[in-house]
Amino acid sequence: QLKKILSKWQIGMYEGNGWNATFWNNHDQPRALSRFGNDKEYHDESAKMLATVLHGLQGTPYVYQGEEFGMTNPYFDKIEKYRDVESTNIYKILLDRGCSEEEAIEILMQKSRDNSRTPVQWDDSKNAGFTEGTPWISVPENYKEINVKKALEDSNSVFYHYQNLIKLRRNEELLITGRYEDFDIENEKVYAYKRVGENAELIVISNFYGETCEFDVKGLDLENASILLSNYIEGPKISNDKIILKPYESIIFKK
Repeated sequence: QLKKILSKWQIGMYEGNGWNATFWNNHDQPRALSRFGNDKEYHDESAKMLATVLHGLQGTPYVYQGEEFGMTNPYFDKIEKYRDVESTNIYKILLDRGCSEEEAIEILMQKSRDNSRTPVQWDDSKNAGFTEGTPWISVPENYKEINVKKALEDSNSVFYHYQNLIKLRRNEELLITGRYEDFDIENEKVYAYKRVGENAELIVISNFYGETCEFDVKGLDLENASILLSNYIEGPKISNDKIILKPYESIIFKK
């Protein structure tokens, strides 16, 4: 469903000579990394995968505060930690409908708008370096591991992957002007699409799950393609028109 929605907008906007605003996150949505990725076991891999998918599409990609270094949902486990009036009202409604407190909190952990409204995690000091006072909403407990300072110190971090994607968009005209074409849209594990120009094309292939999978690339001619960017240091295995994708692996090919 996700792929078909994105494809519909990409194809329709291109045919209408339009231009998209593309984004995963905003202040009214839970963190995409926690929703579509694995923010624990494959934190960096899935964060980079989602970034690659978005930046390969036509349009202006928006990066929402903290997305560029992998901020996650805070997983607040008490209703007192929530500030959003919609969330506190829904909590009461769920209890009235017979949900337990645990069930209601579990829903808020996944759906609440407060998931994207926590302070930016600058470093591992008090309140993630956001303030010396008391922030209006709590800082997620993972701030000592996920923060700007730590991301800047790691050359392979999510932050630098975002930088590389932005550099790539400045240097690859196809990422701006190329026609979008989806590939194997019915595949339930992999999102693959092309950006096609007169003399070249880019191919973006992304595994959306935390298991290794095999993807049929017959017709893509990857043997004659080069890798522009990947979220793994070790390249993928390609043989007999099949590519073996590691968990959340995402690659941009050019030919």
